[in-house]
Amino acid sequence: MSIPRRFLPTISSLRALEAVDRLGTAVAAAEDLNLTHSAVSRQLKSLEEQLGVKLLRREGKGLSLTIAGRSYARSVRDCLDNLAQASLQLRAAGERYALNLAVPLTFGLYWLAPHLQAFLQDNPTVHINQTTRDSTFDFSAENFDAAVHFGVADWPGVEFLPLARNHMVPVASPNAGLRLDAAPQDLLEMPLLHLTSRPGAWESWFLQQGVSPGHLRGGLFDQFLSLANAAASGRGVALLPDFLTERELQEGRLVQMGPAFDDPGSLYYLVWPQEAEPTRALKLLIEFLRARSDVPSGCTTQP
Repeated sequence: MSIPRRFLPTISSLRALEAVDRLGTAVAAAEDLNLTHSAVSRQLKSLEEQLGVKLLRREGKGLSLTIAGRSYARSVRDCLDNLAQASLQLRAAGERYALNLAVPLTFGLYWLAPHLQAFLQDNPTVHINQTTRDSTFDFSAENFDAAVHFGVADWPGVEFLPLARNHMVPVASPNAGLRLDAAPQDLLEMPLLHLTSRPGAWESWFLQQGVSPGHLRGGLFDQFLSLANAAASGRGVALLPDFLTERELQEGRLVQMGPAFDDPGSLYYLVWPQEAEPTRALKLLIEFLRARSDVPSGCTTQP
């Protein structure tokens, strides 16, 4: 149901409230908004009268927000941030169809980026805004048209398209002083580097090689890029995705330390909300990536 417009405060009064909450005083808010102190005070008084709720507490010549005022200011800040972001995206896209994507950092740089570049060349009427997200999220909470998620296809409320397999390669620096012809069992004696979001990767690799891993220890990293840099600097052996290691191996910064590991239980997926019909631009992207998926038909993973 649409809310009558008379209940909607003006942007200027909401900006005044948000600024007072953020900066602590009406004087600071006036300077931030390039207004006079009296202008800010009038905006706040008008807002209180329209809402019929006391938002401000006047203490001598100063102002402070009531509990209701602080709570409302937080909601106002979220709305203003969303409006500013939407305006920025519209300005960037112009007359083109805009797509907002959330993508894991390393996958976005090394696997997705070349495909998106080819897509945009084929579809010049589409504009893509890309944000880094390394974990799953609820589409209803953030304004994205689609995202790339990693794992098993058990996310509620989404459609999904498999994009790439989880093909991992054990690598290390050629200058790390490690045996390059080491057997899988020998890697247990080497410093192993781990990704915090894939805590069982090394255990799975050893088990696939027929080796009992025991209790593995080693440095923890939160991004594949920092993990790759640590391996290249000689700090140990890392399991890295093939889309990242391919160039590093060719250029000699890394060497392969054992068989590659193809985890059939997890894939990279493009996902989008079930509840909304995909826009024309999203449909174009889905079909474009479907034709370039690295995942054979029938390999979709589900719980």
